[in-house]
Amino acid sequence: MMRAIIGTPSVSSTNPRYDQSNLPIIHLLTDWLENIGFSVEVQPLVDPRKANLIATIGPVHPGAEGLILSGHTDTVPFDQQQWQHDPFKLVEKDNKFFGLGSTDMKSFFALAIDAACKFKQADFKRPLTILATADEESAMTGAQALQKKQLQHAKYAIIGEPTNLTPIRMHKGVMMESLTVTGHAGHSSNPNLGASATEGMHKVINELLRWRDELQTKHQNPVFDVASPTMNIGSIHGGDNPNRICSHCETQIDIRPLPGMNINDLRADLQKRLANVLPEESKLKLAYKPIFCGVPPFETAVNAKLTRTIEQLINKPSEAVAFGTEAPYLNNLGIETIVIGPGSIDQAHQANEFISSAQIQPYSSFLQKIIKNICLGR
Repeated sequence: MMRAIIGTPSVSSTNPRYDQSNLPIIHLLTDWLENIGFSVEVQPLVDPRKANLIATIGPVHPGAEGLILSGHTDTVPFDQQQWQHDPFKLVEKDNKFFGLGSTDMKSFFALAIDAACKFKQADFKRPLTILATADEESAMTGAQALQKKQLQHAKYAIIGEPTNLTPIRMHKGVMMESLTVTGHAGHSSNPNLGASATEGMHKVINELLRWRDELQTKHQNPVFDVASPTMNIGSIHGGDNPNRICSHCETQIDIRPLPGMNINDLRADLQKRLANVLPEESKLKLAYKPIFCGVPPFETAVNAKLTRTIEQLINKPSEAVAFGTEAPYLNNLGIETIVIGPGSIDQAHQANEFISSAQIQPYSSFLQKIIKNICLGR
């Protein structure tokens, strides 16, 4: 299964040049799951090349308190010339399995299906759902399209992102924003002939850094390695020649808010802070837009039933990470969620991605235990 799913390309990207359909993956999973007794619903998305899959086995009814095993079907784009092997062929070497999506996170589906196969359909007292989403690596459109009525039979969810088998109950959010200053070009020998967008952007960035300092003073969470929200000024592009007044300058920023911080509130605060940074008489205009919708921060309580259960089964305390997942979207549907999977996030999004074979059996064993605990118990 790992070989087949890794061998089926499903790159998602905000750049149409690289973006691909995930329907071949959805069809592959549908065949496997229907053959072992799952009832499969394929949810088309706005883009006709994309879909989610919701596959369920066991008694389905509202309030059934079942379990979801969730993952995303897409991968990031790749640099072919940097790979030592074909990224779409599973290669085993030095107790590692190499391939695009091997750790983030196509192998998860093979392990989840294998774990489900260990039980008979008649064994399930509560439903088990395998959820496969589209476009997690680009716009989160799959997770955003999920509806409560589709998952009203579930109370708990595990997302199999790579965490080195460590339960994650909390992560920061992700915001990416674009700020553009438009001025007026002119000959550099006479500044009065134009309005410098780069000088305007200098004022904007100074205000951004003041805002960042205030946010970091106000918000702290020692559970995270970096205890404060962060802001990275990732790029600045403007101008075309030293003897021409710059008429256009854009900067793109990345913000990682802590749990308890609301993305919409932050965006409103940002726009308010920047509204008067450029005086009207300067003839400079500031335009702001989000680069994508953003991923909310995520938190499942330390004393939640799922947190305690998984900590006991895996014999590790839950932790927090800085990277984003689809967990907040499931939480918002009223589903207790923990992120835990095989592989390391350090291997994700880079050439020669691999998953250690040493983590496969322990994770398979964990999945069987959690299925038995929630879906077969009582």
